[in-house]
Amino acid sequence: MAQETPIEELDAIARGVDEAFAAARDDNELRQVTARFSGREGSLTRVMKRIPELPGAERKSFGQRVNEVKGRVERALATAAERLRSEARAKELAGPAIDITLPGRRPRLGRVHPIMRTLHEIIDVFSSLGFDVAEGPEVDHAENNFDRLGFPPDHPAMDMHDSFFLPSRTPSDRVLLRTHTSTVQVREMLSHPPPVQVVMPGAVFRRDDDATHSPMFFQLEGLMVDEDITLAHLRGVLEAFLHRLFGANVKTRFRASYFPFVEPGAEMDVECLICHGHNPACRVCKGTSWLEILGCGMVHPVVFESVGYDPERYKGFAFGMGIDRLTMLRYGIGDIRHLFENDVRFLGSL
Repeated sequence: MAQETPIEELDAIARGVDEAFAAARDDNELRQVTARFSGREGSLTRVMKRIPELPGAERKSFGQRVNEVKGRVERALATAAERLRSEARAKELAGPAIDITLPGRRPRLGRVHPIMRTLHEIIDVFSSLGFDVAEGPEVDHAENNFDRLGFPPDHPAMDMHDSFFLPSRTPSDRVLLRTHTSTVQVREMLSHPPPVQVVMPGAVFRRDDDATHSPMFFQLEGLMVDEDITLAHLRGVLEAFLHRLFGANVKTRFRASYFPFVEPGAEMDVECLICHGHNPACRVCKGTSWLEILGCGMVHPVVFESVGYDPERYKGFAFGMGIDRLTMLRYGIGDIRHLFENDVRFLGSL
């Protein structure tokens, strides 16, 4: 059987336009019919590709005829769309009536995440104690993250496998996702002369992932620098903070510890508020009855020298705490990962 000429094929397409659109029963079928004629693989698209088969004198009139058929497709599409809208409206009006006096359904409202609620409460406590609030970038120079804080070159945190380093323009200018908000301490001291009294909240990033650690978590650090600051000021501020947050009866303790940027250094613990010391198998306190809340200490003179402070004249203390761990204690959560799994049922119960 001989193949139809482009003109015969076009005439056949034109004859089927009205019938095809009249048969469409919904919007989906209407889109399919339109694509059958005008889509990338549609019949009009195919026939246009056959123009080179025609003698030169017939091509102009053929193109005009194609445009006429395209116009016919557009008119049939508009007619069919209006028909479907009218049919849908008629069906809606013929259906059961809607009782507009029935009470509507209230939209579900979100709420502040437990970590953010805890963070806001902590900031309120320190603001009431006279601390300012400062923020800084989450991507910072390794110089601010390690060097100016007195980290030795062989400290494990400076290894590529222990922190999230990012591509740098030069080997000497290393950048990373900050491992603590101490970078903001450095920035504050570089830009403000003493006295300084500030807390620095924000997200930090480390290669940890278990029941009590997360690769990304929230931290708040504090810094106070002035003349004649002592360890007694540090302990007084932190005990006032913990009593405000957990209640006046909460048990706390200080333990000597080492941090590169403080001397002397200490860790502050609170009694495990999950098991209260009664569960040797507690996953949170590891059966010790105590949970480390924060690290702290008197700012090392090396840090003051790196930011241009006179270590003979000024003294100061610094502390840092994980907001996620405090949130676990406040709400009795046994696994830190529950806070980041976005289970609305769980978060809504807190």
